[in-house]
Amino acid sequence: VKAVLKKREYGPKYTQNNFITGVRAINEFCLKSSDLDQLRKIKRRSPHDDTETFTVYLRSDVEAKSLEVWGSPEALARERKRRKEAEIKYRENLFRNQRLLWEYREFFGNTKPRSSTATMFFKGPGKVVMVAICINGLNFFFKLLAWVYTGSASMFSEAIHSLADTCNQALLALGISQSARTPDPSHPYGFTNMRYIASLISGVGIFMMGAGLSWYHGIIGLLHPHPVESLLWAYCILAGSLVSEGATLLVAINEIRRSARAKGLSFYQYVVQSRDPSTNVVLLEDAAAVLSVAVAATCMGLTSLTGNPYYDSVGSLGVGTLLGTVSAFLIYTNTEALLGRSIEPEQLQRLTELLESDPVVRAIHDVKATDMGMSKVRFKAEVDFDGRVVTRSYLEKQDIEQLLQEIQQVKTLEELEAFMLKHGDNIIDTLGAEVDRLEKDLKQRNPDVRHVDLEIL
Repeated sequence: VKAVLKKREYGPKYTQNNFITGVRAINEFCLKSSDLDQLRKIKRRSPHDDTETFTVYLRSDVEAKSLEVWGSPEALARERKRRKEAEIKYRENLFRNQRLLWEYREFFGNTKPRSSTATMFFKGPGKVVMVAICINGLNFFFKLLAWVYTGSASMFSEAIHSLADTCNQALLALGISQSARTPDPSHPYGFTNMRYIASLISGVGIFMMGAGLSWYHGIIGLLHPHPVESLLWAYCILAGSLVSEGATLLVAINEIRRSARAKGLSFYQYVVQSRDPSTNVVLLEDAAAVLSVAVAATCMGLTSLTGNPYYDSVGSLGVGTLLGTVSAFLIYTNTEALLGRSIEPEQLQRLTELLESDPVVRAIHDVKATDMGMSKVRFKAEVDFDGRVVTRSYLEKQDIEQLLQEIQQVKTLEELEAFMLKHGDNIIDTLGAEVDRLEKDLKQRNPDVRHVDLEIL
């Protein structure tokens, strides 16, 4: 049998039974809620798990009621235009009032209770970043004094290193606070990636500010060497910096170990995959700081023993090279995260097997699972549903004897069409319920999965 598919013309015969919600009826046809009380009401399944069935109306009934209320399509169009202009004016006034309120708070102080965002800096990555800011800020101050006193190129590099760390960690703190913002219509998936953006900018900052100035000062020292003053105070400050940077490093290591253990990953995997970019930056910066203190102290010691200032300049170049390496690693890992990399193959296989083992699924195609950052996964798949299983699921909830009586009463084409429309619509609702169930199962069994998109084939 050769089936010839023709383009169907959807005229009034097909559109008169379309449904419309009460909100759309009031907004689009300029009606009141009391106008809808007289219309036929149909209960429909809600697409959301946490809400009950909702009421819809036949579009043909709503259109007829709007003509009855407004008298003509022209009058309805004029009312729509008037309401649209009023809505634009209302939004302009609302924006103006919000701006005035913001200026008032800026001038007199915001009297609202402290936002929950502030609590992020008392635990987890926020705590690590704040501790690092305080310690690196103090280290920068004392190293700067030591450089002014001694003129050591290595000490200058160390001061620049601490300044770069302080600025970059302040940027990380800003990224953490911004990542806690709630999603809005312009950013439906939230602002989680602000941490990766802040970490990426931090990596670039380390390279430009830290590594660049250290190399520059080291090269200048090699080209134009000058004698170095007494380095006693410099050694004392380096020793204090080593202790403080080591303490911050231990805080970052403990936080990463705790988070990696919770995710079932090794320490190395957690760092390389950039699961927590803010803590990673602190870890790498402090590890580089501890190593750079050792490099600077060694080169300054050689300068003290030999009286040759070239060793001190070589120490500045070594610190710059170390910072450049850390910067390159941060830029690479955060760029990979922002590009939207796939999840681990084992985790993707578990998600795929969960779908394929469900009786209602015949096959799945084009499976994609993207790590959106901060252990949030978006899963997408094209699902070929078994229509027979879906239909049986619908029939299990029906009174078969009553359904048989309805079939036996069908005598005309109009009655057959009404019967098929009724039960076909209910079967589609059953299919939607199956999609909701599969999405819920995926999220329950895999807490990292936050967004599920199942396309029906």
